[in-house]
Amino acid sequence: MSTENEGTSVPPAPSAPPVPVDAPAAPAPAPAGPAPSAPQGAGHDTVSQGAVPAGHETPAASPAGPVGAGGPAPAGDWPPPQPPAVPAYASGGGGGTPWGASYQQPQPKPGGRRGGLLAGVIAAALIAGAVGGGVGYWAAERGDDAGTGSTTVSASNPADLKRDPGTVADIAAKALPSTVTIEAEGDNGEGGTGTGFVYDKEGHILTNNHVVAEAVDGGKLSATFSNGKKYDAEVIGHAQGYDVAVIKLKNAPDDLKPLTLGNSDQVAVGDSTIAIGAPFGLSNTVTTGIISAKDRPVASSDGSGSSKASYMSALQTDASINPGNSGGPLLDGNGSVIGINSAIQSASSGGLGGSGQAGSIGLGFAIPINQAKMVAQQLIKTGEPVYPVIGASVSLEEGTGGAKITEQGASGSAAVTPNGPAAKAGLKSGDVITKLDDQVIDSGPTLIGQIWTHKPGDTVKLTYTRDGKEHTVDVTLGERKGDS
Repeated sequence: MSTENEGTSVPPAPSAPPVPVDAPAAPAPAPAGPAPSAPQGAGHDTVSQGAVPAGHETPAASPAGPVGAGGPAPAGDWPPPQPPAVPAYASGGGGGTPWGASYQQPQPKPGGRRGGLLAGVIAAALIAGAVGGGVGYWAAERGDDAGTGSTTVSASNPADLKRDPGTVADIAAKALPSTVTIEAEGDNGEGGTGTGFVYDKEGHILTNNHVVAEAVDGGKLSATFSNGKKYDAEVIGHAQGYDVAVIKLKNAPDDLKPLTLGNSDQVAVGDSTIAIGAPFGLSNTVTTGIISAKDRPVASSDGSGSSKASYMSALQTDASINPGNSGGPLLDGNGSVIGINSAIQSASSGGLGGSGQAGSIGLGFAIPINQAKMVAQQLIKTGEPVYPVIGASVSLEEGTGGAKITEQGASGSAAVTPNGPAAKAGLKSGDVITKLDDQVIDSGPTLIGQIWTHKPGDTVKLTYTRDGKEHTVDVTLGERKGDS
């Protein structure tokens, strides 16, 4: 199964049941007499069964209508002046705030790869404010001339409202202060926005590799908390194959509160999920859903020519995940982190160089936190990842009925490493691996994803076919250091 993780097109995905869509709420009764009409507005990492990696997430723009002209309506006049329509969202990204300063919404910048829709949102807010003012003025005038009294009720200050423990609002209120929006920029000026969360009190932040990849070699990196505080940061270690990275805040505050890590092995299909991130640059966004599948084989990539695939045995969720959610926490109903949001399946063909970024259709994928924690500990300790391997090259093509050991390895090398784990177990070129322990293997990426849930030195049971006969062997996994 292959996915996209930041806006590039992917191979066609297998058929999947449609995601139910709630019916729109019935409109409120119209007031007596003719009522004014208003223009209607219209409204993002990806997966397909198979072996080919692909790309992540795109917005549907709100149609813009003509803006009404004229000043306040005379008292008692109906209808009031037509409010202006909300403009279509604009694409953009990047940032221009000084390091260490309070966070300001970044301005659009040419060449951004994963920037949000900030400019359009700000413009829409300004116009909406003008409309609100006009409507308020008309209402006040009408009320004064009518000479009728009215009764008003003041709402409580939102800060005073209490939410029951375990509700989405309660969990979000506790998790948001420990979730950051990450801005990464390379030497070439390209970059984008993603998400991360506090891993420990020393200032380590856990996120996706593809979120910070642009800033690995001398780029700029910053993390902004929900209270607007912005900190410069540096990459401590990154694992392209796992799509996991650890960054560290410079001059980290003393009051950091790491998010509690859950146990992804104990997650069940149907469990509630909460995703936090910055979709399209909209920081501190909270969405909800459920775990819709486990152990989903996913190969993801940003689709660029220089990018290699990342593999995971993912948690699947229908919580809305879009570009900018990458690296953010996927929480369970207790507020514990069970995964790192990393990829989506999208119906859009958009992406870098395409008509637009891909968008959420309710198929999101997260790296299980048990695996991410293991990788993070290694990155903090040594700065480089360690991968478990069987010492054999497998085909990444579909339709092989399993993971087929190729005739040749990379650059013409042997497909089965001499004296490696697979060779010691008697595996040969042409063998098709169909199971790892009790997990069915239907392709090369599925095998890689399953192997990478283990540690070097673990012993696994491989089932394979040769000349139409099935065999089972025990294989002790070897190791490979660093991304190759």
